[in-house]
Amino acid sequence: MSKISTVFNDLKLAGKKGLVPFITAGDPEPGLTVALMHALVRGGANVIELGVPFSDPMADGPVIQRSSERALSQGVTLRHCLEMVKTFRETDSNTPVVLMGYANPVEQMGAARFAAEAKAAGVDGVLIVDYPPEECVEFAAQMRSAGVDPIFLLAPTSSPARIKEAAKIASGYIYYVSLRGVTGANNLNTQDVASIIPQIRAATPIPIAVGFGIHDAASAKAVSNTADAVVIGSRIIRLLEEAPPGEAVQSLEHFIREIRTALDS
Repeated sequence: MSKISTVFNDLKLAGKKGLVPFITAGDPEPGLTVALMHALVRGGANVIELGVPFSDPMADGPVIQRSSERALSQGVTLRHCLEMVKTFRETDSNTPVVLMGYANPVEQMGAARFAAEAKAAGVDGVLIVDYPPEECVEFAAQMRSAGVDPIFLLAPTSSPARIKEAAKIASGYIYYVSLRGVTGANNLNTQDVASIIPQIRAATPIPIAVGFGIHDAASAKAVSNTADAVVIGSRIIRLLEEAPPGEAVQSLEHFIREIRTALDS
């Protein structure tokens, strides 16, 4: 059983929901990323999604686009992201880390080499936003053979056929995008989420994490009523943008603890 699967299994046994925060590697500055990852864990995160900055993040709204731009302007690459995970692993061998990004940097490195280097760095899962499951059977197999969970996105527009394709090759968890549009939008409809999740559950026993549009304790709690985990990204990036100098780590830990408390209530 993978580290991600173990975490979700333990949560289920404890009757708890997962908290999966997202930060962009290198934002607000590269030297802070590992400290922010540890702050997420102290606050109660179960899995960390670490965004690989990319110049054309088509699925992301302006908030996460800005975070990518800040990281890229400071020279952060996929290789730097792997080094950050390796450093995080020096003092945390338990919390799963998922690299989330786009195909181009992975293809430049080569999928097989990427899988091997990601595993060696301590990465547990990979979510490539612009890889549809029906076109990624070989990629998913390469990741799994290296011991890395291939995670795929499903959306309100996903057909029953795509749900089946994702169910066949995904492991770790399914990331269900709760909105039509880009990250950071705020028209979250929890009834929509509740109506579609049973369709995914009918196709696969893999845990379902729901993201896009979750911005506070109340929306996280509402989504957790039907999902196995909630993903929070844009709200965290905004928090880091707004944090006074020197207070980003503390602000992030406090915010994540609020979400964790709501999920456990």
